[in-house]
Amino acid sequence: MTVYIDPPTWPGHGRMWSHLVSDASFDELHAFAERLGVPRRAFERDHYDIPSHRYAEVVAAGAVEVSSREVVRLLHGAGLRRPKGRAES
Repeated sequence: MTVYIDPPTWPGHGRMWSHLVSDASFDELHAFAERLGVPRRAFERDHYDIPSHRYAEVVAAGAVEVSSREVVRLLHGAGLRRPKGRAES
């Protein structure tokens, strides 16, 4: 199981955020997030939003650090990309 995280460079709600994704399945991603106690409400379409203060913890738990561009490439390659405005299945 491999999950990936980009640097916390996305601003929102007064803090910076990373995106946690899988290149295999949403089940894999949800299981990883659950083990870390990341709430399901942090899941948005195809990724989990991870606050910057948890970045090191998520990497220590096994997430592979990649660029934001690589996150998008991985999601597209796995067929898991869900752009805004597209209905979730």
